[in-house]
Amino acid sequence: MAENSNRSRFPEWLRCRLSCETTVRSTVATLERLRINTVCQSAHCPNIAECFSRKTATFLILGKVCTRSCRFCAVRKGEPEPLDADEPTRVALAIAALGLRHAVITSVTRDDLPDGGSNEFAETVRTIRSRCDGVTIEVLVPDFRGDAELIESVVVSRPDVFAHNVETVSRLYSSVRPGADYDRSLCVLEVAKSRNPEVMTKSGIMVGMGESWDEVVGVMKDLRSVQCNIFTVGQYLSPSREHYPVVEFVPPAVFADYATVGGELGFEHVASGPLVRSSYMADVAFFSAMEGGDWRDGVRSESAGYR
Repeated sequence: MAENSNRSRFPEWLRCRLSCETTVRSTVATLERLRINTVCQSAHCPNIAECFSRKTATFLILGKVCTRSCRFCAVRKGEPEPLDADEPTRVALAIAALGLRHAVITSVTRDDLPDGGSNEFAETVRTIRSRCDGVTIEVLVPDFRGDAELIESVVVSRPDVFAHNVETVSRLYSSVRPGADYDRSLCVLEVAKSRNPEVMTKSGIMVGMGESWDEVVGVMKDLRSVQCNIFTVGQYLSPSREHYPVVEFVPPAVFADYATVGGELGFEHVASGPLVRSSYMADVAFFSAMEGGDWRDGVRSESAGYR
């Protein structure tokens, strides 16, 4: 049995919110009709019912099979599918059908492609711009092997938010993300900001994997050193016994402390809580940061993602 399905083993604060089943079914029907993949489904996100009940989803492009073998992730690994030329249009249609004001686009990692899928990201952003008036766009990209030209090709398509998750602390990369590199991930965000200083950059990590307090604060400082604007931190939940194990269930008070430190370091929005994920309430994070509101407002709204 997958570890995150055995709720009796979870502490009280990791209980998910109840959601409207009718709206959830409607969202699923829209996604199925347009043949849209979501990371919500592929990564077994604990917030899926809540987000689908709000008619929001994080769109997963470039197929459903990843070329890397990160030990924390439930997304399938192996031989990826061919690219779908109609996918950008179908994503735009789904955004319109769901009535989204803020769309989040992510992908599997495609190391098999010469451009890492960067052109598909750029084309998806351009297609949404041409078909969905007034929608703000957030891209959550892989590292593109650190290639500055590929990163730039996405940035110049004019997403409102350019996100790339560091996922964990540097010390744990060899165990958790063997195909990735901590410094390279920081470089992705640095290149994006250097190519367009106006783009909002965003990153996030999971905790409960054996990291220390000082290591998490170190990640926050590293992200601020590359001018990252938005930071998210949530509890890691192992998808199965074959994945990286949960070392600790971090209590809500610690997430509140992480939020305080993040605000003091200068992030424009901090989302910190056990059930926070990088794209959870992404519209709230973006508009809070853009409006220059008190970062504590964002912390209150998103660190409350537990009961």
